[in-house]
Amino acid sequence: MLSVEDLDLYYGDAQALSGVSLEVPQGDIVAIIGANGAGKSSLIRTIAGIEAPRAGKIVFKGTPIQGLESHQICNLGIGQVAEGRQVFPSLTVLENLEMGAVLPRARAAAKRALEDVFTLFPRLAERRTQVAGTMSGGEQQMLAIGRCLMGAPELIMFDEPSLGLAPVVVQEVLHTIHVLHQRGLTILLVEQNVAVSLKISQRAYVLENGRMVMSGSGDELLRNDRVRQAYLGL
Repeated sequence: MLSVEDLDLYYGDAQALSGVSLEVPQGDIVAIIGANGAGKSSLIRTIAGIEAPRAGKIVFKGTPIQGLESHQICNLGIGQVAEGRQVFPSLTVLENLEMGAVLPRARAAAKRALEDVFTLFPRLAERRTQVAGTMSGGEQQMLAIGRCLMGAPELIMFDEPSLGLAPVVVQEVLHTIHVLHQRGLTILLVEQNVAVSLKISQRAYVLENGRMVMSGSGDELLRNDRVRQAYLGL
């Protein structure tokens, strides 16, 4: 569904990504693991059209998307749940969700999508008139996921979805990702909880200092001695 080939990204003279390639098959969960500063968020932002690569190719469902504006990429079916949630704090829950459905691809089915989001997250239905900035971190993460779903994505990129959340809420978020995968959505997952992300992913990549240094099935990397020592403390 998504193919990244030899991607280079610079911030000024500093190179953030170097020759990065990966494949995301349709219907899979693909995890990207790496230390802080490895370039994981830069990769997500480049795929989303927020950053412009200096070289390389990004292809989604057979269409090259590097160079497109982020709203165009969203309208092709790539959704993003950004690091830090980034809800609109002064808008209500309902208004935040409605913002997710402004894409042309999503407008016709917005009412049904809203019902689906409220079914998936009953707490959002209960708090539809609450201002988003007054909600807990876990509730805001649910809202960020719900807003992404309102855009009718086929592929969702999650950037550190459990960051800063209580352990019980982390389990809720990871369960939600599992449910979305069961519904047929394709998922690209950047997650600080390396063990969990490898357990639920069909394929995984290790990113170090802006370069892909290893790839394999989630199980293979979970058993790899280098990964276990570097990221699992084993």
